[in-house]
Amino acid sequence: MDDKLREQLKFCRLPGIVECYDDILREARDNSWNHEQFFSNLVEYEVIMRENNRFNRLFKQAKFPNLKTIEQFNFSEAPFLSKTEVIELFSCKFIDQNTNVLFLGSPGTGKSHLLISIGIEACRQGKTVGFFTAAGLCNQLIEMQEEQQLLKFLKKINKLDLLLIDELGFVELSNQATQLMFQIFSERYEKGSIFLTSNLEFAEWAKVFHDERMTAAIIDRLIHNSKIMLFNGSSHRLLDQQKKTKKAQ
Repeated sequence: MDDKLREQLKFCRLPGIVECYDDILREARDNSWNHEQFFSNLVEYEVIMRENNRFNRLFKQAKFPNLKTIEQFNFSEAPFLSKTEVIELFSCKFIDQNTNVLFLGSPGTGKSHLLISIGIEACRQGKTVGFFTAAGLCNQLIEMQEEQQLLKFLKKINKLDLLLIDELGFVELSNQATQLMFQIFSERYEKGSIFLTSNLEFAEWAKVFHDERMTAAIIDRLIHNSKIMLFNGSSHRLLDQQKKTKKAQ
């Protein structure tokens, strides 16, 4: 590639073509591609590079605690789940429909794994995603309120295509935290998807939020236009540990 063409491609913001041009030109000559085939492959590489860059940016912004994929999930250890229903969530149609997804059930049954892997797939499809534990989100909300940055933080949350809230129920929330969480649920009501996991049934949520009326209002907003899946099985972590113990004996 000559310098003039390189500068023109950079000016047009086509870094993928700049990067692959010489290799694809060589391949085109070796395989006698016509001009259309040559151009098509250049554009394809540019699109792939942009998609990868977009995914990396969205993945970083989401702040996932770790990387989880559906391929790593063992459905044989989760007979209580419908594999078809779970796989359907990876289409991310529920996000476009502003539908909430609630995973409720015992700890260690795969709720967080699927939450993260679906969130990662949403990033791959170009959706903006934010991951929080329930306790972590409450702490940030309180911190932002004390620093008079709450409105700015809430606007950021509300702009997300998908809000992931993991582990609701492990920590009881203060009255202040409950009111702030209610604000998030209210402002995203029918406007944006919330994907939430909890180790508690709805009847026990008052233990977390303390205020029964507030709890009822939160549940009402979450379950309207929602997909609820129950994880009523044994802990995967416990089963794995039992397998390791048996092997060691």
